[in-house]
Amino acid sequence: MPKNSKVTQREQSHEHVTESVADLLANEELLDYKSSSLTVGAASEKKVPQIEVPENDGRPAWNSKLQYILAQVGFSVGLGNVWRFPYLCQKNGGGAYLVPYFILLLIIGIPLFFLELAVGQKIRRGSIGVWNYVCPRLGGIGMSSLMVCGFVGLYYNVIIGWSIFYFFQSFQYPLPWSDCPIRKNGSLAIVEPECEKSSATTYFWYRQTLNTTSTIAESGGLNVKMTLSLLVAWIIVCLAVIKGIASSGKVMYFSSLFPYVVLFCFLVRGLMLKGSIDGIAHMFTPKLEKMLEPQVWREAATQVFFALGLGFGGVIAFSSYNKIDNNCHFDAVLVSFINFFTSILATLVVFAVLGFKANIMNEKCVSENAEKILGYLNSNVLSHDLIPPHVNFSRLTTSDYAELYGVIKTVKEDGFARLGLDPCLLEDELNKAVQGTGLAFIAFTEAMTHFPASPFWSVMFFFMLINLGLGSMIGTMTGITTPVLDAYKVQKELLTVCCCIVAFFCGLLFVQRSGNYFVTMFDDYSAGLPLTVVVILENISVSWVYGAKRFMQDLEDMLGFRPSILYFYLWKYVSPLCLIVLISATVIEMAISPPGYNAWVEELAQEQFQSYPPWALVMCFALIAVAMLPLPLVFIARQFNLMSDGSNKLAVSYRKTMMKDISSLEDQDEARSILGAKPGEAPSSAAARRPFLTPGSNKPLDPNSLSPNICYGTGYQNAAISPTTPSTPPTPATPESDS
Repeated sequence: MPKNSKVTQREQSHEHVTESVADLLANEELLDYKSSSLTVGAASEKKVPQIEVPENDGRPAWNSKLQYILAQVGFSVGLGNVWRFPYLCQKNGGGAYLVPYFILLLIIGIPLFFLELAVGQKIRRGSIGVWNYVCPRLGGIGMSSLMVCGFVGLYYNVIIGWSIFYFFQSFQYPLPWSDCPIRKNGSLAIVEPECEKSSATTYFWYRQTLNTTSTIAESGGLNVKMTLSLLVAWIIVCLAVIKGIASSGKVMYFSSLFPYVVLFCFLVRGLMLKGSIDGIAHMFTPKLEKMLEPQVWREAATQVFFALGLGFGGVIAFSSYNKIDNNCHFDAVLVSFINFFTSILATLVVFAVLGFKANIMNEKCVSENAEKILGYLNSNVLSHDLIPPHVNFSRLTTSDYAELYGVIKTVKEDGFARLGLDPCLLEDELNKAVQGTGLAFIAFTEAMTHFPASPFWSVMFFFMLINLGLGSMIGTMTGITTPVLDAYKVQKELLTVCCCIVAFFCGLLFVQRSGNYFVTMFDDYSAGLPLTVVVILENISVSWVYGAKRFMQDLEDMLGFRPSILYFYLWKYVSPLCLIVLISATVIEMAISPPGYNAWVEELAQEQFQSYPPWALVMCFALIAVAMLPLPLVFIARQFNLMSDGSNKLAVSYRKTMMKDISSLEDQDEARSILGAKPGEAPSSAAARRPFLTPGSNKPLDPNSLSPNICYGTGYQNAAISPTTPSTPPTPATPESDS
């Protein structure tokens, strides 16, 4: 019992005690309600000073608020911000795409991000524990999140492995993807045909890095270089998360901040390059008609959804290590806007560099076509009279070539197609949209070969990709390990090492020669639809099953202020409706789009779309089914009482926290000496009827607030116990009516 408690003081002074249990509890210093599953406070006629009581549930905590914010930023800001957002921006109307993206960030992204932060911080458990607690019948939500985290972690770390390989290849000059390799055939030296048909960077990616096969059906065996890179990637991830947030929090100081240093360096360097302004102007020139297309809104919603890491469990896991009174509303808004502005910054960098590359490619096109025209002039296919007098072939500009091209096309209208001349328009080069690995490992690497001191910039770029990927992987691994550690008493280090070892061996699927196609498969099918279903069930379980009004009251008790009423309507109506539309659009797109992948055909030296074979189709839909399988299984099992509701530990934890300082009151004789001035004297009935109040509130605590069995219609009640008042059974809780 605390040394400064009233009971202890009275025992030491041997004075008569005239207060009842309710009096004692009303005037006692606040117990550790932060570590409890419920929010219980004390009320008295005079204000009692509150003291900070450390959480005693043994749960680790962040060293500082900055560390926590960097962890959330590192998890949400990932590779998609660099190679997915710029592509969507270019594809969907340039600057006009930012309008639907920002609107959907406000009505879907921030509210759902806030919801996940709040439930994790309040209940202080990982994804499985949180949803078991909110609604045991929907406890499969957390298990599905864990399954999706596992699938995503398997292939995401492969991408980090690719970045590690390119990182080490960058320590040489010239860069190994600068030129096509020369094949020697006796005394003859010829350029590698596959490289000559494509480009040096494309050849290096598909042949020297992946050594890819032409179809997914051809395994081709393990790629040794990629296997070693994957091993290094998993060792780095394991070391980063082996101590939980104690180690990953420190890593985040670097892995979250370093990418911004690189992005700003690239932006400054990019703006100094010829053509960079052309790229940025092309990027942000709005095509307003695009805003009326439903596809643009669907892709914006999908990007908002995945950019914040909703549904993965990492957001909930990170926030569960917070103090219960942390202002998670501020965190949600801050991290969301940091994510948004990071995407804008990355888009500026990408299109500044791609604008420079487009100018290089355009000048190369002009040079090659000028040689063709000179050949036609020398062979009298074209007349010298067609050449404008001011045109100088030794210093032919793009504007001169455009004029020359127009003249020849007009004069040689019938036979122009046989000449094989290209228009060499800068706009055409800028419209060549690339995303994903095509942007990072082909387009961007090609642009960097033209940089002065290109190895330095290449090292910086791929080190940035490694750190971006590492931040997301730390969040993904935390989303896996935290629920397991909450449910089972296992050693954190042992669990982490075992997870990484198993993941490495499972990841060998992605480092065979056809592994790139499996990365595409997992990216398309393992996360998209299952995560959307997970998040809409999260939304429904809180706003409809648990009750949006009750949740708003819990937030007020936790934060000390009531969030805007807009959140009530967004959680209750707007977000579920938007998510239902998004799920419907995703299912329709999957139904009308033929499932397939872009295969690299060695003979043609180009990508070619191929449909999945039957066994691969089964694998695609198995990924969706396995990820979503826990949802119906847990619901059925708990509906028919085939498994426990998973909330007993939380209930016991609460009871222990509330009763630990008054456990001695169970003894009847000791209770009499405390409850009355004389043995047998009845306590004051007025004090015994005094209700518990939530901190900072004048309203009695809702007995069903945050009840772990709310889905079953039962709630824990916590009333003052008096010898004259018999204990009553829990009052059934009905689903909340918000009308």
